[in-house]
Amino acid sequence: MRRKFLLLLETGLVLAGLCLGVSAWKIHSALEQPLNITQEELLEVPKGTTPTRTLYRLEADGVIKDAFWLRVYWRFNLARQPLHKGEYRMQPGMTVEGLIDLWKRGEIVQYSLTLVEGWNFHQVRQALAKEEKLEQTLDGMSDSQVMEKLGHNGIFPEGRFFPDTYRYVRGMTDVELLKKAYDRLDEVLAKEWGQRSADLPYKEPYQALIMASLVEKETGVPQERGQIAGVFVRRMEMGMLLQTDPTVIYGLGDRYNGKLTRAHLREATPYNTYMISGLPPTPIAMVGREAIHAALNPVAGTSLYFVARGDGSHVFSDDLDAHNNAVREFQLKRRADYRSSPGPATAPEALDEQMPIPAASPNMAPDSLEPVPPQEPAQVASPESAAPVDEPPQESSPAPAQQPAEEPAAAPVPEPDAAAPQSPQ
Repeated sequence: MRRKFLLLLETGLVLAGLCLGVSAWKIHSALEQPLNITQEELLEVPKGTTPTRTLYRLEADGVIKDAFWLRVYWRFNLARQPLHKGEYRMQPGMTVEGLIDLWKRGEIVQYSLTLVEGWNFHQVRQALAKEEKLEQTLDGMSDSQVMEKLGHNGIFPEGRFFPDTYRYVRGMTDVELLKKAYDRLDEVLAKEWGQRSADLPYKEPYQALIMASLVEKETGVPQERGQIAGVFVRRMEMGMLLQTDPTVIYGLGDRYNGKLTRAHLREATPYNTYMISGLPPTPIAMVGREAIHAALNPVAGTSLYFVARGDGSHVFSDDLDAHNNAVREFQLKRRADYRSSPGPATAPEALDEQMPIPAASPNMAPDSLEPVPPQEPAQVASPESAAPVDEPPQESSPAPAQQPAEEPAAAPVPEPDAAAPQSPQ
């Protein structure tokens, strides 16, 4: 009886060894098999998909064989290894083991979306909607509903997102990407606020963000950001109106058709800095770190005006007479190749001086062709040039007005003189 038991035990061990050997061989063969593809393909792994389901899907598609043995391998060797959602790049000649290595490393195909300095929130939403690899969840929502979904109910969205290049994977939602941009802006603003200059006319970081958006929209040459911020800050400290055209354009919203007129400068909106004192109620665009730094560290000086030279840079002036002389030199005698921001690598063809000048940058507003006489203190001429009546501006498309939840009323001030005051450019 004992011999019979030992014989059965020996036979069982042999059979078990054979089964293990066969299983090891089957698993090895399954891992070493090349993927049955002839060109690069992307394997999409949706959120919540298990390795088993993915392996059987590949087998059903004819890409691999022996999914059962691969499932056994994963279960006994990689049971705690997560399979991240996204896309994995499958190359001709790659083995199943190579594909599993991608899964283990989480080597997911990444895409990028660049949010550009100077964009408004409408443009941000348009850019998000074009990203086919992003899961779109914001369609049909108002801006306030978007902010509520982000967890920032009651926060006005304009200027609240940081312009940068953001990486994402297939299956990531538009909300997730926006959260990254929102948090990044908060981080940068807090850091720059902590390193700000003394005696600035801001009570809170949000006011600095508003100022940074004006600097962003007015700057054609990056190194002039600090000087332009200095002009705006000094004007605020002196009680002068900021009178900057980009705020007027933003306040017009969809009504802005590419022409900024003196009637627009007289129109009372919460954003018309020809009619309100101080800053507008919200930012008018997204801003980069450099614009925030400039707003919080303006260049010291005495200039209160600036006018575009035509090559993207500006002439800064301390008084109205010097400014009007600069206007005469660089605006009244404007060349056909005049530009408010740096020109392209290839010089444009000469244009008739009576023809509209093509927009060089969406940041730049039109320039006045006539000097401005001195005005009363409450209505001091602004640092740059205002739009002549019906002259095509340098702005190529409107910045949609996004009214805040609680709009402050425009502060009434005397109407501009018939010769329009001059706007910072």
